[in-house]
Amino acid sequence: MQWSEEEAAAAGKKVEENSAVRVLLEEQVKYENEASKYWNTFYKIHKNKFFKDRNWLLREFPEIIPVDQKTEQKLQELSWDHAKTSAADGFSRRHCPTMPEENNHKKSCGSSGSQSKVGSHFSNLESKENRKGPLKTELFPGSNATFRILEVGCGAGNSVFPILNTLQNVPESFLYCCDFASRAVELVKLHSSYRAAQCYAFVHDVCDDGLPYPFPDGILDVILLVFVLSSIHPDRMQGVVNRLSNLLKPGGVLLFRDYGRYDKTQLRFKRGHCLSENFYVRGDGTRVYFFTKGEVHNMFCKAGLDEKQNLVDRRLQVNRKKQVKMHRVWVQGKFQKPLHLIQKTSKLGFSLLFHG
Repeated sequence: MQWSEEEAAAAGKKVEENSAVRVLLEEQVKYENEASKYWNTFYKIHKNKFFKDRNWLLREFPEIIPVDQKTEQKLQELSWDHAKTSAADGFSRRHCPTMPEENNHKKSCGSSGSQSKVGSHFSNLESKENRKGPLKTELFPGSNATFRILEVGCGAGNSVFPILNTLQNVPESFLYCCDFASRAVELVKLHSSYRAAQCYAFVHDVCDDGLPYPFPDGILDVILLVFVLSSIHPDRMQGVVNRLSNLLKPGGVLLFRDYGRYDKTQLRFKRGHCLSENFYVRGDGTRVYFFTKGEVHNMFCKAGLDEKQNLVDRRLQVNRKKQVKMHRVWVQGKFQKPLHLIQKTSKLGFSLLFHG
């Protein structure tokens, strides 16, 4: 639903008022340095009772489910095996399909007819690439999976267990989930539905660029970033998104949903809780930022991802008991790792073969 001009003006005025007084700098530093402590305290108090399970995830993000076998076969055509076979015909016959929910599939056709020895050359290139890759030489959690998901900021598992429930009949899938609150990760591991054979929960601070993940870069099909980025200082958000982008395989998608500008929670803040523009601290020490569609677009595109969806979800909630109307505002997006990285690799292979 769209806001009226009067409602939008009133919301803007309210934000201007509650942002007039900023939290002292030394206090802001404390909230930044002790962020994990505040979230650990939050989960110690509320455990897994505060947030409801996100059973809406599959409706909004069907990409969480592995693509069907037919589409998967098309995706595999971009693998080195396909490139090797295609080399015998001269050119790769088609590009990878776009997002599963889109109907248009781009295709390109080329001439055929080349020497069969090109295939053997490509086979050699392929084996060399595989020897270099960690997937062939190192074992890690989920190394045998063919479809991998990472949820960043898993909390007590309100997304983890709806996803695991969906994937229980897809044994080739694997779910990673992390949070920088050790108490939250502990709650996930203690849950009766936690399956170590298909899920790996670990403590991780996404703001620490030097902290390694328990798996190699470039292997994830899906990254779930839902109501997490808003808790990070705005100056560090771009670095987080850049790092997550490196974890995706070409064609992988990052699914985003978070608080939007003028959401009711932003309008409810009192003076003295504003850290910086549109960034606030709650009474329990946890923080929250409120995004615009443009900010989300710029952030993920700067990280080298292609925008597939970016929308503002506005909803009106009515508390009939109190006769109060509340405007909820969320920003939701889907961003894909470009496939041209594979195509460039294939072209480089052909160049080396024919000009080497």
